[in-house]
Amino acid sequence: MPSIDFADSRYTPAACPNFSWHAGTEETISSGICHGTLGELIQGPYIDNGAAQISLISLPVKKYSCMHFTHGERADNDNALATKTKCQQAIAHYLARHGKELPPGTWSHDSELLEGKGMASSTADIVATIRCLDAIFGLTSCGESISATLRAIERSDSVFLETYALYLSARQQIVQCFGSAPTFHACYIDEGNRIDTEKTGTRLLALYQERLTPYMANLDNAVDAFVRNDPAAIAACATVSAVLGQDVIPKRNLGVLLKNQARYGADGIFVAHTGSLAGYLFIHKPGPTQMGALSSFFRGLGYQGRFVQTGF
Repeated sequence: MPSIDFADSRYTPAACPNFSWHAGTEETISSGICHGTLGELIQGPYIDNGAAQISLISLPVKKYSCMHFTHGERADNDNALATKTKCQQAIAHYLARHGKELPPGTWSHDSELLEGKGMASSTADIVATIRCLDAIFGLTSCGESISATLRAIERSDSVFLETYALYLSARQQIVQCFGSAPTFHACYIDEGNRIDTEKTGTRLLALYQERLTPYMANLDNAVDAFVRNDPAAIAACATVSAVLGQDVIPKRNLGVLLKNQARYGADGIFVAHTGSLAGYLFIHKPGPTQMGALSSFFRGLGYQGRFVQTGF
């Protein structure tokens, strides 16, 4: 599979993810933003030099993490980064990399992404922080620069890209970007538990060794489906990936989702493999009647169904 060329302008955040606002006073606010995910379409092993690496194809969602820096404002006990150690690490890494010093000011933060649920909230916070720093200093961090910072901090995914990609989460390395950009409509639930993603890596790699053949077959099918721009095949691969992932962090409702998939006309099932989200994928947006039926179904299971559009 070809590797990505980070010099390609398509894979830089040049589409204005950073913003500085001048309020008509001496106060200036610089901001950065990053989308999150609704779990993954695919998670499984990618074999590199004989060793299995954790790979994934994220399911991007139009929900965002925002980081703001108010220039000149004095920091106080409510500083948003006081408990965000990974964002603090990203700032230190960025300043050292560029030989910069942070001007006086205060950070603030807002996010639509739930923590510990599989929405890439931590990674989105870091990327939003990097993009806010870009806005502060008038720079643009390329994909390789962002990957280097993430690599120094955590295992994560490819939310800094605006394209689907097969990504190695521990190495912070892109294996292949896909030209196709399918949009799915998701109806999902949060099963409620909070997952520590960092603690799942060893379990994932052990499972990969036990079930390498079906994992590799599904990954090959998923890559082929993206190359062919076949949303139905992609959704089918997501369903297989959800089933394979049951041995690591099982979803309590996956069985009933599988049983009722045809009844509700869903094209596939997705999960946050290291989170608590699970739901249906639809190629075509469900109408009001279908949405009502889905809401009743999930309410009967004890959950509130949520509807959202995925993709870019």
